[in-house]
Amino acid sequence: MSSDAVARLADERVDHRFKGLPPDADGLTVGELAARRRNLFTDGFATPVLALSAERLEHNLALMETYAARHGLAFAPHGKTTMAPQLFRRQLERGAWGITLAVPHQVRVARAFGVRRVFLANELVDPAALRWIAAELAADPGFRFVCYVDSVRGVALMDAALTGAARPVDVVVELAAGEGARTGVRTEAECVAVADAVAAAPTLRLVGVAGYEGEVPRATPERVHAWLRQLVGLAVDFDAAGRFAGLDEIVVSAGGSAWFDAVADVFASLPGLSAPVLKLLRSGAYVSHDDGHYRRLTPFNRVPEEGALEPAFRLWAQVVSRPSPEQAFLNAGKRDAAHDLDLPVAQVVRRDGTERPATGVEVTALSDQHTWLRTGPEADLEVGDWVGLGLSHPCTSFDKWPLIPLAEADGTVVDYIRTFF
Repeated sequence: MSSDAVARLADERVDHRFKGLPPDADGLTVGELAARRRNLFTDGFATPVLALSAERLEHNLALMETYAARHGLAFAPHGKTTMAPQLFRRQLERGAWGITLAVPHQVRVARAFGVRRVFLANELVDPAALRWIAAELAADPGFRFVCYVDSVRGVALMDAALTGAARPVDVVVELAAGEGARTGVRTEAECVAVADAVAAAPTLRLVGVAGYEGEVPRATPERVHAWLRQLVGLAVDFDAAGRFAGLDEIVVSAGGSAWFDAVADVFASLPGLSAPVLKLLRSGAYVSHDDGHYRRLTPFNRVPEEGALEPAFRLWAQVVSRPSPEQAFLNAGKRDAAHDLDLPVAQVVRRDGTERPATGVEVTALSDQHTWLRTGPEADLEVGDWVGLGLSHPCTSFDKWPLIPLAEADGTVVDYIRTFF
């Protein structure tokens, strides 16, 4: 990854594009503002403002690096969660094989910052995007790109768009997680047909199999393990049929943020194939974790002896109305807070430099620019108070904030994380 490209992010000027930042910082570069180490609570930041915990971010990065290494997994964290090249770099420095992405725009961002290995967890049939990928592969012999195929029609479209490409595009057959699941090939016969189509396409090279166990219908540990064994079995069958002949490495990939323990279990039993196997895990939400959906679903709840992720996001909003003893409103809403899986959770209240639990305060709804609070008799809440909200679902938290303060526990902001959505 290009350190120079990431470093140049510090040269961007702070202005009205970046909400929550101190108004008097306009005109400074991001690097100049970071060097001033302003305090989130006392040095001019305006609510609402989203902050990422420096300590918890580092903890989560280290924990998943250790987990992947302990279980013999390569790691390509899903970059669509953050779309933050600074975090991509830290993930790669922590031993990640590469970065997983979902759509061509995201690959363009990754390449602009010098990411050398990209796993695209999607079938790519857009001809303009495919021609761009072919040009990237031709220009950079060190660039590794792998994407899904899940249909004979898709293979034909890819092959047509890539005619004349200097290097073949590496693909993996995506196995669907079951009937009614999202994308992927549904039957063994269809898998064979797609693999045959790839073999007949000179612009493509079959390098493995992949899928997403998070889409297993009515998921239980037993169902997820069974599907992962089916995925491994597909790799074994393809290898026995000679479909991976001549490869230096066979890719077998799965793994979101809810079942990576099952991936580790099943991939550990993968038998020897005709070439070394890249057992590629793709979890992404671990970076910031959350205070809702993933806190409930994280595999570390099932394997607590392996550690625990820590929620690293907190959205700070201010009480702007207290119309009754039972009700209050904050100045943050759907434009600021993730709300697609769970409502935010009121965690702490700050007043006059003192922080205390948000006892008796419950988030009941979000408007575009307001958070609705129900307040019980024990709630000590006044207009002007700052309320710290825990969020659910990192993937729709990062995308609302183009520049996110990275703050230490005492509120000192040590950096700013730039996102590209």
